Amino acid sequence: MNLSNFSFSNNLDENIARMKALFVHDNTFICRVVHGRGSPALRAALFFFDGMVESSSINESLIRPLSLWRGAPMPMDAVIDEVLHIDDCPFNPPPDKLLTAFLYGDTIVLVDGDSRPAVVNTKGFAKRGPDEPDNEKVLRGPREGFTEAFMGNLALIRRRLRTPDLCFEFSEIGSVSHTTVSVCYINGIADQSVLAAVKQRLQQINLDSVLDANYLSEIIRDNRFSPFPTTGFTERPDIVAAKLLEGRIAIIIDGTPVALTIPHILQETFQANDDYYISFLYTNLTRWLRVLGFVLTLTLPAIYVALLTWHQEMIPTRLLFSIAASRQGVPFTTFSEAVGTLIVFEILKEAGTRTPDTIGQALSIVGGLVLGQAAVDARFVSAPMVIVIAFSGVTALIVPKLRTTTLVLRFFLLLCAAVLGLYGVLLGLALVLAHVCRLTSFGIPYLTNVLDAEKHSGRDVLFRFPWFAMKPDKRFLAGWNGVHR
Repeated sequence: MNLSNFSFSNNLDENIARMKALFVHDNTFICRVVHGRGSPALRAALFFFDGMVESSSINESLIRPLSLWRGAPMPMDAVIDEVLHIDDCPFNPPPDKLLTAFLYGDTIVLVDGDSRPAVVNTKGFAKRGPDEPDNEKVLRGPREGFTEAFMGNLALIRRRLRTPDLCFEFSEIGSVSHTTVSVCYINGIADQSVLAAVKQRLQQINLDSVLDANYLSEIIRDNRFSPFPTTGFTERPDIVAAKLLEGRIAIIIDGTPVALTIPHILQETFQANDDYYISFLYTNLTRWLRVLGFVLTLTLPAIYVALLTWHQEMIPTRLLFSIAASRQGVPFTTFSEAVGTLIVFEILKEAGTRTPDTIGQALSIVGGLVLGQAAVDARFVSAPMVIVIAFSGVTALIVPKLRTTTLVLRFFLLLCAAVLGLYGVLLGLALVLAHVCRLTSFGIPYLTNVLDAEKHSGRDVLFRFPWFAMKPDKRFLAGWNGVHR
């Protein structure tokens, strides 16, 4: 349908027939004709979709005042001012805006003798409450999370940032879905060049539909093929509010509880949701444990393979004898054993994630124990390898934001270790570091605040300082003098 050519006539019966023909295959479409009590009587038609509207709003604010009106017929603008009991009613909007709002739960009102429609906000479709996201639970702090309701998500942000500088700029993306997208920022804090880049990239998107935040992330992000995330994801309004106060930009998408935060740099991947809601002493300890866990999950399998394949002389004698005894009868090389065990571990983890909660946990635990023990008893793998892979898998869970990164780089370092031993591991880590140094997020270096941590020591980088010692200006871009300043 070409929405730009859609229009109504002054004849109400023609408009009713046209709307019914347009939605002839949609049984949720409802047309309600209302007559006033005057002579001649005011005659109006209401168009809406069952299940998308709030019935009480239509009955009390539209049907009741129209049916009780005793005056003569009048044009649509006069009906809005004198008859209807409504507060949000765009009058005679452009055709594309008209049908987009109508398909999203608003009601179109037409009167006989006037081709100009009114669009009444009567949205009332089912939506869930702002419960705490399952993937971002906190020990202490707010328990609210975004939902699929677009305006409700914006309200959760507005409630936390009560300033007129908070800006929401709307646009529509998707030639079929017409998904509403909001760019959120705080005027005077957000970097204007980054903001301009975000708007420009959003305008260039050409998709049929946008059903989740990742649709946009994969298109607008820098370094699209990098395993490191350069756009942030969150379902928590308190995190979005904190990012906006730091100078970042948030993108809220209608129909999904996931919001994007831009730019996204490396230090954010090691920050937890409740780092700022608990003691700074505990926060600093756990933050460094996350960094250590990330390093171990990448390097531990590779180092184990490198030592057994190329550098047995570096292993203590008693430990080497113990490992050799456990490997007796295993028909695979150390490298193939490690790769196979990792694949099985990922399969179990994926199966536990995709199955219902009541089954998933039991499947992951029982499956890991039974398969691991059976594989060791059958001499398919050695016990030390199972321990190494299991420990590597557990440490990967410490940094969930880098799940894809750890999965990709773990196999890459394993290949380097099998080919060149420890030298290959060091070469692989050097390549990863060089790649990270080249990464940017909307022009901002990915290692911002990390390489110059001395300069930003009071701005929550390597350590989380207590609030009484935190510098007032905590924006992550405040001290960076790159091309965006």
